[in-house]
Amino acid sequence: MRSRPGFLITIAAERNPFVLNGGAQLPEVLLGGVSGAVVRMASLRGVEAAHLVLADVDPTGCLFTGTVHLDQLRLEGACSFAAVLVGTHWRAGRPLRFTQRRTLAEEHHWRARQPGADAGWNAAGPDVGQVGPAQLAPVHRVLRKAFEDRKNEPGAADFCYGEMEMRRHDRTGTTRAERGLLHGYYGLCAFRALLWLAAAMLVTLALLGGGLPEDDPKQEATGTVPPGVGG
Repeated sequence: MRSRPGFLITIAAERNPFVLNGGAQLPEVLLGGVSGAVVRMASLRGVEAAHLVLADVDPTGCLFTGTVHLDQLRLEGACSFAAVLVGTHWRAGRPLRFTQRRTLAEEHHWRARQPGADAGWNAAGPDVGQVGPAQLAPVHRVLRKAFEDRKNEPGAADFCYGEMEMRRHDRTGTTRAERGLLHGYYGLCAFRALLWLAAAMLVTLALLGGGLPEDDPKQEATGTVPPGVGG
């Protein structure tokens, strides 16, 4: 799919049924689909998205890596992305807690390939290909910009969090020190933010209770003033 400069290409779902000349409804099964089914976008890989508009299209299983000018993609109407597997899940003997947010189908594919992954992650098909955190972090970043340009701050926050998650798991493009900072930073999660605030308040109270002086020390000067110096 290519767009001509200066023109928009809109892919929109038609909510009303198609009507024939006689007034009868056209059976959608003749179009190769199921009557009443949601219009889904399967892939945007290799597509020039600078002038592309998706309206009332379901991109839950859409592949976004390799899209050109993805930050200029316009999403209008009911366009819902895939969601993470909400709740606490055990992996390698430790709990992992996931909160509700929008994400990409390709993040589902990557998490489904991890050892001990839960069955709720959607696995990739045989012809989809494999991408990892290094490829998914830039996709989250440009989608965040696309939502910010449309003044959709909640959607931008979800993809900002997704970018952080991918950078946290990227062992090739992210240094160990940066990954450590990302492991400790969960500012977009309200529960973890409150925990950090409570910890900071406890440290402050501890310093006020015994670590900081109550009064400022008075300055005293000692020594002998040589003759002829001063007024």
